Amino acid sequence: MESPKSGFKSIDEYIANFPEDVQKKLEELRAVIKASAPGAEERISYQMPAFALKGILVYFAAYKKHIGFYPTSSGIQAFKKELSGYEVSKGTIRFPIDKPLPLELISKIVKFRVSENLHKVEMKRNHGVKP
Repeated sequence: MESPKSGFKSIDEYIANFPEDVQKKLEELRAVIKASAPGAEERISYQMPAFALKGILVYFAAYKKHIGFYPTSSGIQAFKKELSGYEVSKGTIRFPIDKPLPLELISKIVKFRVSENLHKVEMKRNHGVKP
């Protein structure tokens, strides 16, 4: 199962393209992101589900053997130790499709990204500093 590449209009439409067991994982991931980032807007960006609040917070996507979670490089760097059991690269975390998602860790990462985005906006507003 490769991530479909057609033009999705919503996260619901994206998730519906996967088998039921994968849909369940994607819905779990979506729910924890929503709970961790109240007020974040759901959107499709780069043909992947994304959440934005004063800028993109995270993306995610399903693949044959993993769920890709993309919290930017800062989101990975801040939780490097906790992520040591997962395959990670500069901007990507790969959660194995056949294992439970680490929902508590995902929540911490999303909250970190919310804080980071809000801080950048605050710095720019108060100090004219570019993030």
